[in-house]
Amino acid sequence: MKTRLLRRHINKKVGLPPGSLVYVGDGGPSPTTVSVIDYTETEVIEKTGITLEECMPLRDSPSVTWLNFSGLANVDEIRKLGEAFGLHPLVMEDILHVGQRPKLELYDDYVYMVVKMITRGDNGNDVTYEQLSIVLGKNYVLSFQERPGDIFSTTRDRIRNNKGKLRKSGADYLVYSMIDMVVDNYFPALEKLGERVENIEERITNDPGQEVLGEIYLQKREVLFLRKSIWPMREVVAALMRQDTELVKPATYTYLRDVYDHSIQVMDVVETNTDMLSELLDVYMSTVSNRMNEIVKTLTIISTIFIPLTFIVGVFGMNFEYMPELTNELAYPAVLIGMTVVSGVMVLYFHRKGWL
Repeated sequence: MKTRLLRRHINKKVGLPPGSLVYVGDGGPSPTTVSVIDYTETEVIEKTGITLEECMPLRDSPSVTWLNFSGLANVDEIRKLGEAFGLHPLVMEDILHVGQRPKLELYDDYVYMVVKMITRGDNGNDVTYEQLSIVLGKNYVLSFQERPGDIFSTTRDRIRNNKGKLRKSGADYLVYSMIDMVVDNYFPALEKLGERVENIEERITNDPGQEVLGEIYLQKREVLFLRKSIWPMREVVAALMRQDTELVKPATYTYLRDVYDHSIQVMDVVETNTDMLSELLDVYMSTVSNRMNEIVKTLTIISTIFIPLTFIVGVFGMNFEYMPELTNELAYPAVLIGMTVVSGVMVLYFHRKGWL
């Protein structure tokens, strides 16, 4: 498995005043593309690549408006949009500062939250952690993601086809649907992780090679980043349910509690995989130690067998002039027979002791 981790260039913001809009992320930002879905119970308007001027009238529209920004390259456009929707400068700063911990902040007329969205590559192994910023207003939702492509195709289809309660509910239900999709998308990643953990367990049992140790550490690193992304999600959902705001209707709290339960389930799976990887590391070290002990035991037995043989050969290898055995015709075969008997007796003894 190959994991792509986002390296944060925090030094770009060192010394700048609060509210400075600087993109902080891995490499260069993707070009900004704005898409909108404006809907009521009876109709849907969907556009892609709209301009900032087209976004302005949508703030006070009685319909539910979902503005999605893919890519954070156009900082000036994001600044103008934030000013048009009355976003605090620190909120706009956090949108571009993509190393944020998942969190929720309540302002006078909107709620700002940060979540971590996990996407997988075409091979199912490459993992990308992406910050998703969501602003919930009275009749609008603003979402900001680092690059094109997301996990909300199902949500958009439900809006287009008028399935479920999305078209009949407000902006708060749309935010619930987005958070629910983010949390549910953790499960395939955890399922794939569980398969790799089981594969490691089989390899440790059959052939615990050196590459298994590297695989264990790689999976522990993956679990660490999953934990950092998932653990605060429970706090975000819980905080959204605790906030006394008119932006979230009482009917939506029931669905948020369901997302909260899912986040707990996800954390349970993460903790289980964490414990399993720690146990597999201990099993690997024990298995390697046992194999080393077997090798040392075998070498020790061989050395023990050859000690008396070496002694006999050493005695008869001394260059003294008067050694009567050396002149005896039967001395050589007698020594060989004696060495064979000694070796056989020792091997039989080790076998009865269960050492062979």
